[in-house]
Amino acid sequence: MQVLILSSLVALFLGCFCIYRASPNQRWGRASWPVAPARIAGVALLALGGWGCLQGYTPVAAVFVFGTALMLFFCLIPYIGVLRQLRRGEAHDAR
Repeated sequence: MQVLILSSLVALFLGCFCIYRASPNQRWGRASWPVAPARIAGVALLALGGWGCLQGYTPVAAVFVFGTALMLFFCLIPYIGVLRQLRRGEAHDAR
């Protein structure tokens, strides 16, 4: 059961990451990923993570975990990208 829940959360994170990398304003690389394949992969991974949540939790808890994980990952991924840039010294001045 623990492996299913962990793999569901990993799939949710990767799905959010794929959707974020398809954005033109992403901060993980110089260019965004191709929009259609990245979004399709992201939605498929989110569906897989949602299915895993439904298998690991009761339906109400699964919806709560799914929604909370989406909010966490979509907020966390951009900040991790900026942190990566700061550590590499690639950040630009906003002046």
